[in-house]
Amino acid sequence: MTRATTPPRPDRRRGRPARAATVLAAALSLLAAAALSGCSDAGTTAEGGEGRKPYIAIVSKGFQQQFWQAVKKGAEREAEKRGVTISFEGPATETEVEAQVNMVSNSLGRKPDALGLAALDSRAVEPMLKQAERRGTPVIAFDSGVDSDIPLTTAATDNRAAAAEAAEHMAEEVGGKGKVALVVHSQTSGSGVDRRDGFVEWMEKNAPGVELLPVQYGGGDQTKSADITKAIIASNPDVKGIYGSNEGSAMGVIQGVKESGRDDISTVGFDSGQGQINAIEEGRMAGAITQNPVRIGEQVVAAAVKAVKGEKLPETIDTGYYWYDKSNIDDPRIQEVLYR
Repeated sequence: MTRATTPPRPDRRRGRPARAATVLAAALSLLAAAALSGCSDAGTTAEGGEGRKPYIAIVSKGFQQQFWQAVKKGAEREAEKRGVTISFEGPATETEVEAQVNMVSNSLGRKPDALGLAALDSRAVEPMLKQAERRGTPVIAFDSGVDSDIPLTTAATDNRAAAAEAAEHMAEEVGGKGKVALVVHSQTSGSGVDRRDGFVEWMEKNAPGVELLPVQYGGGDQTKSADITKAIIASNPDVKGIYGSNEGSAMGVIQGVKESGRDDISTVGFDSGQGQINAIEEGRMAGAITQNPVRIGEQVVAAAVKAVKGEKLPETIDTGYYWYDKSNIDDPRIQEVLYR
């Protein structure tokens, strides 16, 4: 950084030449500062020019939940490993479709080398995907699939299979009979659809004694999901189990059951934020599915780098999942994928 100096007094004996020298010195100083500023930005902006690092823009479904922070951590780790620059953003909640569309549009405006996207609404982002395709910008989907053939691959949990496992454990909890409710985070995103359908399909096929109540949608918001849960219990006092399909939904279910004063309702969830971990350890939740969000973030960046290089990618990248409950929560394999 150039240290500020006091300009020299005018040289009255030499007049104009002295003033010209002063102006020239100031101009050279400004040019030097601009050059230094340009060097510091090179490789860290989307339009850094020749020699810059590849830039990958990543837009998630949300930002505040521990799950998304873990995805971000994995993406940053992989970016450092591969020598690329990333940006990572998402709306405050998983209901803000318009906000996410604007983020995708702004990200493309920065001319990234690749785009990572976990879409809240496939139809809403379709124009942005087509724009990326026209520009030749590869798109990597993550967390849930995008209903489009534009993304080159999807890095995600097998949500349908994971939800089926959650259903199997719920059936065990309720003894294979009785009413079971679902509080799902989305009916437009791929993960919401798969975590709903995987649960429902397994129950219908394997637990004929279980009566599934109409699916309710809480947008992944804890407070709204808690209110929905309390309404379900008030309308169906004989409900035996409630499933929450993501971190916010699961925490809302736990909260709603508690506020209803019911400790006889089994709850099963998805994801593994600290609140869910506490609930399982305290016996307030039977168990849940944990994804591997750090690995999801890593795979988004790894796939984007390969796409930029023109390498072929598989249609899907399965990032894995585990069922965890009080009996196995201390297993090292589980501990390393919890979202604390």
